[in-house]
Amino acid sequence: MAGDTIFHKIIRREIPADVVYEDDEVIAFRDIAPQAPVHVLFVPKVDIPTLDALQPSQAEIVGKLALAAAAYARREGFAERGYRVVVNCNGDGGQTVYQLHMHLLAGAPLGHFGVP
Repeated sequence: MAGDTIFHKIIRREIPADVVYEDDEVIAFRDIAPQAPVHVLFVPKVDIPTLDALQPSQAEIVGKLALAAAAYARREGFAERGYRVVVNCNGDGGQTVYQLHMHLLAGAPLGHFGVP
């Protein structure tokens, strides 16, 4: 794996994380600075720095992240009430760790996006 972010180190088990889901292609763990009562990060195990860097041949991994997040929401019992998934891209998009990842936020009303 080319990257050396904190997420890459979690994938390689060099640093601990509260892992809540894992398969051959995706790992998910609780965010250490949660922005909602439930805040889980779904990360592909293949090195993709940003959504903008995603190649057509890698498109399937985004679907796998989404499916894993939805399955987790159903399993944990908050899918019916609702949740949010977010992918930040680059600095102005709020990305701070340069490994593609999907945030799952839930556990409280999350409000609306945009300017009123």
